[in-house]
Amino acid sequence: MIEFSDFEKIDMRVGTVLEVLDFEKARNPSYKLFIDFGEEIGVLKSSAQITTLYNKEELVGKQLIAVVNFPKKQIADFRSECLVLGVVGMDKEVILIQPGKQVANGWKIG
Repeated sequence: MIEFSDFEKIDMRVGTVLEVLDFEKARNPSYKLFIDFGEEIGVLKSSAQITTLYNKEELVGKQLIAVVNFPKKQIADFRSECLVLGVVGMDKEVILIQPGKQVANGWKIG
């Protein structure tokens, strides 16, 4: 069990995917995402293993939720700056967590 104060340390924000590239050097099939989190945070990069259920074209313009205050993580030749959140199914397929309606980039989850 964690304390509520621990949960409050996690900074989850809504962002819009601007660009998606294949991540050929990743161990598992992945995309490189470039996500706009609004004026306060700006554009952050993330590596996401979501190639099974999403194609690059449908991801551009899609809003999603990510943790923006974890330490940056080096993955092959790419520096991931945020963690995209998703629901992981039995077959390890990932479905992105998204707001139910369009909101401004950078809105905080709380």
